[in-house]
Amino acid sequence: MTEEPKTPEKSEDQEPSGGGNGSEQPAASTEAEPDAAKPPIAINAQYVKDLSFEAPATPGVFRQMQSQSPNIAVNVDVEAKTLEPSVFEVTLNITANCKFEDTTAFLVELSYGGVFTLSVDAQYVRPVLLIECPRLLFPFARQIIANTTSNGGFLPLMLAPVDFAGLYQKEVQKRSAQAAAESQESSAEPN
Repeated sequence: MTEEPKTPEKSEDQEPSGGGNGSEQPAASTEAEPDAAKPPIAINAQYVKDLSFEAPATPGVFRQMQSQSPNIAVNVDVEAKTLEPSVFEVTLNITANCKFEDTTAFLVELSYGGVFTLSVDAQYVRPVLLIECPRLLFPFARQIIANTTSNGGFLPLMLAPVDFAGLYQKEVQKRSAQAAAESQESSAEPN
């Protein structure tokens, strides 16, 4: 005779947690949850704000593509704005222009946005918004660019990874240089 494993039995007077309506809820904690339990970055939404694709020289440009290598210029920019305290919109703007000599093969422009909730110290908000948030958005924007160029009759444009930390450092250096120049101008003016 084989014995089956026993499961704990419920007495008939026990109520299932959550009130019996199928929505189980964890028991209320008597301890206050620390802020450390919150993730530093929460992605609330991601979306295409604007997408434009132009191929003004088709179909003639396809012949040029067979004999020449294109010149592709890519520009990446990041914008951030406050929506509510600790809630921000970050927009990744990407422009790619593919040319054969003076002929534009295609121009693709994408503004890809995300809404983020940040739980970081105030000193880290700007770097997180301009480094980490666009780093999280970039793979999705990259895929949209690749699909768009492919659907336009061209090879998929696979953007190389972007060094958002390097872009941020350049912006910080530029602002420091501007502040220093303004400081020198104001001290050089006679009172």
